Amino acid sequence: MEQFLMQLFIFLGAAVIAVPLAKKAKLGSVLGYLIAGIVIGPFGLALIGDIEAVMHFTEFGVVMMLFLVGLELKPSLLWQMRTPILGMGGSQVLLSFAVIAVACAFVLPWQQSVAIGLTLALSSTAIVLQTLREKGLMNTSPGQSIFSVLLFQDLAVIPMLAIIPLLATAGVHAEAHHGPSLFDITALPGWMRLIVVLLAIGLIYVVGTYASRPIFRAIAATRVREIFVATALALVIGISLLMTLVGLSPALGTFLAGVVLADSEYRHELESDIEPFKGLLLGIFFISIGASLNFTLIREQLGLIGGLVVGLILIKGLVLYFVARVFRMPGNARWMFTFALAQGGEFAFVLFQFARTNGVLPQGLTQTLISVVAISMFLAPLLFILYEKLIASRLKEATPERPADEIEESGRSVILAGFGRLGTDLGRLLISAGIKPIILDHDETNVDVLRRFGFEVYYGDATRLDLLEAAGAEEADLIISTLGDHEKSLELVKLVQKHYPNLKIAVNAEDRKAAFEFMDLGVNTIRRETFGSALTLGQDALELLGFDPYEAYKIRRLFRKKDKETMPELYQIYCEDLDTYRSMYQKHNANLVELMKKDREIDMEELDKAWTAANPET
Repeated sequence: MEQFLMQLFIFLGAAVIAVPLAKKAKLGSVLGYLIAGIVIGPFGLALIGDIEAVMHFTEFGVVMMLFLVGLELKPSLLWQMRTPILGMGGSQVLLSFAVIAVACAFVLPWQQSVAIGLTLALSSTAIVLQTLREKGLMNTSPGQSIFSVLLFQDLAVIPMLAIIPLLATAGVHAEAHHGPSLFDITALPGWMRLIVVLLAIGLIYVVGTYASRPIFRAIAATRVREIFVATALALVIGISLLMTLVGLSPALGTFLAGVVLADSEYRHELESDIEPFKGLLLGIFFISIGASLNFTLIREQLGLIGGLVVGLILIKGLVLYFVARVFRMPGNARWMFTFALAQGGEFAFVLFQFARTNGVLPQGLTQTLISVVAISMFLAPLLFILYEKLIASRLKEATPERPADEIEESGRSVILAGFGRLGTDLGRLLISAGIKPIILDHDETNVDVLRRFGFEVYYGDATRLDLLEAAGAEEADLIISTLGDHEKSLELVKLVQKHYPNLKIAVNAEDRKAAFEFMDLGVNTIRRETFGSALTLGQDALELLGFDPYEAYKIRRLFRKKDKETMPELYQIYCEDLDTYRSMYQKHNANLVELMKKDREIDMEELDKAWTAANPET
């Protein structure tokens, strides 16, 4: 027990130190975990011992991850994705397998070449999905294509597990043959094996569709969160055990269970309960991959292993690029697709060991191939960084920018720069009041969508002087900036003040600090982005809590009045001394309740006289 706790402490301590440093260096958490594993592994500080045992345990993190992925995929969505899953995923796996197997056949028996080709055709689901999520690319078009291929690869593990034992050669088989265990499905005839597998999958479907709801309902009725967490973990572990007993991938079984439960009303509760365990085990899994790198073997076979790593990445990269071209992915997405999947996968550790124990691959070759896969996985986050720094930026620069739209009718009194969430509602308000502004937006997708909804929006960068000139800034009375980019909004204000000093300016600021920066430029009509919504929502909350509607309205109005009064004072202090500003800000917050209490005692008639049309609600 003491030894286990010490090992666990070392793993967690390494993660706590390495991951924040890696994130700060913009390397991503996965690379941080891998580096931590190298540092604490046998060829670093040698703080951990049996890496293989740890890796078998932490592979359960991959199982949990695929369960959560399944929960996010409703069967209807899975059916909609059938073309990219079967088309792109199937093409990638078959072509990668064929090229790698043929290349290996020049130096190895065909049985071993087939096993290696099948295994190396897979990519790292854990690393790629984790990186896509961290970079916010999961819901993009290339992100969905990458996910489709990874999904097919995970499904392809099933036939691979069935094919590999059939490739055993007598000489190698004698080296590692073991008698069948009590639950060894390979001892059954082929037709019985198929029936057992189908029954296991059917059981998952029946339990997930019919039995899970009453079970979870009964557990939820206890209102004991720990029991629900235990039930969720028991579900994942039970399915993993069932899949292992019938000779299938535990990850695939839990993925299928997740898909079945995707329509369940308890889906979000399952996600929130399992997510922490998944993240922890997955992180330790990555650490164990880094620690499993055999640097003695790598040093002895440096040329061979290095060549195999480069060859693997190049072969898979060429295949992936070809598949992307066939399926007509755009240039930027094509390169991202290629770089994301050009590595080996975590299932290779399972399949290579499975091939060894079934007499397909010898021990020495297995160790070499595992090192190749581990190094390629280590390089996967670096390939993402390489893509972002060298490929994506150049493609973006090389892509010709859409020219600004011709503005035919410019003699209007208002120019509205930015037509996103805030700008759309503001524009509708102005139009409903009989004021038709010139609307400019630099998001071409947004412009095209809004035009289909009947809005007259012009594409272009509002910080360009020629576009402002074309929009009639010389004759306009007011320009309103609702640009989402604060720096762009500041640039627009400076440009207008320099070239159109008589043009009134109203701006949206994302927060108090941004408002102060606009005040530095002399802009007085500033509205903080979420301030008005916060006050309105606060008024609604007070009414829901039982406050009289007029009392809630009065509190909201008084709060807004006090905040407006303190802004100039805080602005002056902010410009002079930041420490004093913090102290004054805290003092205002501490006195706010008392100030509002006193103000609420003021005769409302006098207050109503002071609250004129010059001080309207927002």
